[in-house]
Amino acid sequence: MGGLLQALVGVSEKAAELARLCRQEEPLFQLLVAEKTGPDRNRRFLQDFKTLADVLIQEVIKHDLGKEVGTDRGIPGVPHAPQRLAEPPLCPPQFPELQGHIHGEESNEFRDGVAGGTVAVRVCATREDTVALLLSVLGPKQAAAELLADAVHRDVVLEDVVLAGAEPGVSPQDLAVWIDPIDSTNEYIRGREDVPPVDGIAPAGLCSALVLVGAFDRLSGCPILGVINEPFFQRDPQTHRWQGRYHWGVAHGNTRLCSLSPPDPHPVPRVVLSRAEGAAVQGALGPLCGGRLHFAAGAGYKMLCVILGLADAYVLSEGTTFAWDACAPHAILRALGGGLVALQGALRARQEGRTGDPPELVYNRPAEGVGGAERWANQEGLVAYLHPQYLEAVLGAL
Repeated sequence: MGGLLQALVGVSEKAAELARLCRQEEPLFQLLVAEKTGPDRNRRFLQDFKTLADVLIQEVIKHDLGKEVGTDRGIPGVPHAPQRLAEPPLCPPQFPELQGHIHGEESNEFRDGVAGGTVAVRVCATREDTVALLLSVLGPKQAAAELLADAVHRDVVLEDVVLAGAEPGVSPQDLAVWIDPIDSTNEYIRGREDVPPVDGIAPAGLCSALVLVGAFDRLSGCPILGVINEPFFQRDPQTHRWQGRYHWGVAHGNTRLCSLSPPDPHPVPRVVLSRAEGAAVQGALGPLCGGRLHFAAGAGYKMLCVILGLADAYVLSEGTTFAWDACAPHAILRALGGGLVALQGALRARQEGRTGDPPELVYNRPAEGVGGAERWANQEGLVAYLHPQYLEAVLGAL
């Protein structure tokens, strides 16, 4: 498991670099946007986009962790392991036990910018094959395709002593993975860098675009391991290039490991919401927070605000988040002593007089009677928290 934890952090770092590369080529970036339609569309937004960065990041993570080794180079749909030109033609996957158990938000089909129709974006056996596939999306943008392919096939070296020593003791064969390749895609597309934070919480902007990778127990659905990567944490003052950072946590049995220390609660609870949150919820929580609520974009970013101690709770009354949004932050919350509960289920338990902690979200049970992305929606809303007393305060106010 220690090796898997390092691998998940490593693929998140590769994903972050891909996200940064796609934003550095603004004329190209406009060509990388395709509107979601049908069952993949998030009903909350009038326009919901996927980008080549989304798809490529997701496929890189799947490929690097658990794809089955193929025996050819050019047939779409046959997965390959990454290789360097000087190495043998095929390398084994890092964690073959995860094959078929790595799930993501995005379809890997993208608009073919050359011939029309669609192309299935994937990682090929060699850099040159990946360049050729990307050119079918990008058209004549040879330099951009080569930059992306270089990032896809580059090895990531981590120099993190604490991470290297984390050994929680669970086998990859017991786990499955949820990926959100770029959470808060709309903010990623808009790319705003001038949104001032309020009490450390950015109401919107590029900083809320995150890479989320979470592992959960296949049998119980309980989140075990989470990685949150911030590709756009800050700009280097000399080069003006974006720098990122990552956070990780493990919660398994009695083991609690995290790259962060648990933050102290605020004297007056600080709650972060979506700006689309209903007036009734805002009205109920306002007095609890001394009349001051905080707002931000991106479900993953709002959960990160709780993890970092910028907020004490994130409340969402609608079923507009999904398993891929919540799995990674939930594991880190658990590692720090908090959790993530279904709001409506927790309120029902209080009304019925049931004692004990409300049940937390699980990630192995699709909803019945719905299709597409809605199968994995957190339909009863959610409350993310670190300190149990503030979970009780929020539920009491609601």
